[in-house]
Amino acid sequence: MRKNIMWLFKALSRHLDKGTLDELTLTTNGSQLGKFAGDLAACGVRRVNVSIDSLDEQKFRTITRWGDLKVVLDGLDAAQKAGLKLKINAVALKGVNEDEIENLVMFAHDRGADITFIEAMPMGDIGGDRVDQYLPLSIVRARLLNRFTLEESAYRTGGPARYVTVKETGGRLGFITPMTHNFCESCNRVRLTCTGTLYMCLGQDDKADLREPLRAGITDEALQAAIDGAIAAKPKGHDFVIDRRTKKPSVSRHMSVTGG
Repeated sequence: MRKNIMWLFKALSRHLDKGTLDELTLTTNGSQLGKFAGDLAACGVRRVNVSIDSLDEQKFRTITRWGDLKVVLDGLDAAQKAGLKLKINAVALKGVNEDEIENLVMFAHDRGADITFIEAMPMGDIGGDRVDQYLPLSIVRARLLNRFTLEESAYRTGGPARYVTVKETGGRLGFITPMTHNFCESCNRVRLTCTGTLYMCLGQDDKADLREPLRAGITDEALQAAIDGAIAAKPKGHDFVIDRRTKKPSVSRHMSVTGG
């Protein structure tokens, strides 16, 4: 999306060398991964999360509104060739990809990749009814048990996913459940947008503007104080609701505004 995006990764990678950053990872739709996988690896990126909600080309294009599944799959090949570890992210959508859940698990694990399923969240107006799309992961997990043996795992990445190991494949399977199992009490995440807005919660509108102070010549110490103040004001939790009585999304901004 941004022509000089590799500048950002190169700038961040110096913190890996200093030991002030443990790891640098990327969440992506995969459309440019084939082009940049080698450069990302050279910058110290070791893990990449790729969003793939369907393995059906037409369905994939419909969900993404433009995406080319073959381009994304080629990107996965390039990432693995560059030595990047993969994790597949898939939003579970009722009546859309719920018949592909098992296939998505096998697809990921056959590649040696982890996979995480995510519940649909009420963010932004998508011109459709989210109730019709919402598929609780408790149902997804119950269906998977008809084919797989799911063993509890202590594995954590610092994010909201809770993992199990699929005995039959040996691969990891994660569940992110903002609707059925609120994980806010353990959330340590904030999101900084490309416009300098710091969002303290994915499911709330609380935010802090860092761009204007930076442009005004704020000192590093004052900037750190502003960030600390924002973190201190992090909400206790989100208020996501998906039901027939709730017509508007819980948060007006789309997921693409905040970032993955």
